[in-house]
Formats: sequence, structure tokens, C-alpha cells
Amino acid sequence: MSERIGRGWRVMATGFSFAAFGVGGLMLRIAVFPVLGLLVRDQPRRTAAARDIIRLTFRAFVNLMRGLGVLRYDLVGLERLDRGGQLILANHPTLIDTVFLMAFVRNADCIVKGALWNNPFTRGPVRAAGYINNDQGMELVDACIASLRAGNNLIVFPEGTRTPADGSILLKRGAANIAVRGAPLVTPVLIDCQPPTLGKGGKWWRVPPRRVQFRIEVRDDIDTNTFTGGGTSEVMAARRLTEHLQQFFTRETQRHA
Repeated sequence: MSERIGRGWRVMATGFSFAAFGVGGLMLRIAVFPVLGLLVRDQPRRTAAARDIIRLTFRAFVNLMRGLGVLRYDLVGLERLDRGGQLILANHPTLIDTVFLMAFVRNADCIVKGALWNNPFTRGPVRAAGYINNDQGMELVDACIASLRAGNNLIVFPEGTRTPADGSILLKRGAANIAVRGAPLVTPVLIDCQPPTLGKGGKWWRVPPRRVQFRIEVRDDIDTNTFTGGGTSEVMAARRLTEHLQQFFTRETQRHA
């Protein structure tokens, strides 16, 4: 009986959390960011302030979920994500991976789906923060490199979407293209969620039988010069780096599972 009550509570708490997330996004759009635009005229300063607001809002959201008993989380090596101009590559097991990383990474930039630019709950924050629209086509990689050179910490999920339910990881080459052209180092981040929840194709109300535990672990940097030296072409270097990252994330996620 107590397990059923606990699970029922987590369903309600999860629903409340996502409702709060939507309302919060709408309030940022209609109240917070318009005022910010009036108070801060300088565009770079306004973008930086918007990102700080989003970081603190996302941190409040994950702590709300923790306080409601939906989840717990551990952060390992977080100090490695505070250097500026970093390309942060992470696996993508759940719906809220982006929220977790952006809650704890200062001056974070990310690639967002074009649909989010028109979503009434998200378009205010993503536009105010100047995030990168993935509808830019061939110019997307150039925009990412420009973001890194401006000193932003760019968060990219090389899979391009959440990991399938069977756990198989298949990386696209876009992240490696950014790395070999614009990042001497990449910082891998392993995200583990046990029991699995909010995965690809999953429904938010299908909560696990117990409270989930997130573990976000920042690993040692990977030197991209290892893959670009010796006159290697950018195409071949990106292919080799993608294969390396594929093996790394597959091995490490299977080990945690």
C-alpha cells in the first residue's frame, strides 16, 4: 500500500513540476525578459543576464523536483565546467538532461529545436538568451564555433535526440565537426538515471516504482588534436572523433547500467 501511495504522489508531483515549468517559462516571456530589455540596453549584457536568469530558474526547477521527492541527484566534477569556451558533450537519456546541465553551467549556450522558437512557453527564454536555432542548416556549425570563440560554454548532445529505450547510442557527426574546427578540447559528461524515466517515447506519468537517482559526472577532457594531426582532413578527423566518442559513451553507459 505504501508503495502505491508513494508512486501516486510522484505522479502528481511530476505533473505539478512540469506545470510549474510551463508557467515559469510563460512568466519569463511576458514579465521578466521584457523588463530586462528595458533595464539593460546593451545586447551582450542583456544576453548574459538572461542566461543567468535561466540558469537560476532551471536550478530552482530541479531542486523543486528533488524537494517534492521526484528525484535525487549527484554531481561529480562540476568544477570542470566553469572554464569558459568549452564544448560540453553529453549523452541524452532523459527529457530533462538539458535542464540539469544548464542549471549548473555558467554562461551556457545550446542548440535548440526550431519549434521551441515558436512555442509560447519557451520562445521567450530561448530568444532572450540567444541560443542557437538548429534550423540554420549549413550555417549551424559556424554558429556553434562562433559561440565557443565568444567564450560561451556550448552544450551539445551528439546523439541529436534522446537515447532509445534499448539503450543503444548512435552519434551523429555534427558535434565532432564543431570540435575539429573550433574546439581544441571537448569535455564529456556522463548522465545516468536509475531507474530509467522520461526517456524517448516515454510518458511523464509513467513514473518508476521508486524515486529516480540522477548522476552527472564530468570526465577528463579529450584532446581533439589527437584526431586532427598529421595532415588529416577535417572530414576524416570528424569521423575518427565520432567513432571514439561512440565507443566512449557506449562503454561508459553500459558500465553504469
